[in-house]
Amino acid sequence: MNIEKVRRAEVGSFPIGFGTYIKKMRGEAKYKTNLNYVDLMISAIGCLIAMSLISILAISIGYPMALGPIGASCLLIFGAHNGPFSQPRQIIGGHFLATFASLTIWELFGRSFLTIGITLAIVIILMVITNTIHPPAAASAIVAINSGAGWGFIPCMVVSSLLLVLISLFYNNLFQSRQYPKHWI
Repeated sequence: MNIEKVRRAEVGSFPIGFGTYIKKMRGEAKYKTNLNYVDLMISAIGCLIAMSLISILAISIGYPMALGPIGASCLLIFGAHNGPFSQPRQIIGGHFLATFASLTIWELFGRSFLTIGITLAIVIILMVITNTIHPPAAASAIVAINSGAGWGFIPCMVVSSLLLVLISLFYNNLFQSRQYPKHWI
């Protein structure tokens, strides 16, 4: 009996019992937030300004599909400006790396269910290795490969990311309670 407990502890918690498996799916206590309506309005106006300007750019150069991933980045950069995924390196590097990797994979292997999955797996690995984790960049990869946007999509995503960071840099720092960025690298 004691030997079995030791063996199970050495292996870790795999395989877990079915009851434990189900209990993990219940989650934890409900997360409550204290809404700061002034901060919420500051974030919303920042998103409005940034998306309006970036929309003009993306649509005029023929890449309106860039607005989805950039909109998600907007939410992070204005709504969670202190977060690790909201910093300039993550935003610019993440979008560039994800878009470049997806277009390279598409060029080499074409688009299929498998290459779309492989693309996302490779993008995750590359973002972790380069410390450019930015969840909306994964959407950039999927948009690039799924829409067949072509290599012109990379400059659009990079310029949109740069513009988003610049707008956030000037806008967020107007307010006493905000500092952007927390770090550049």
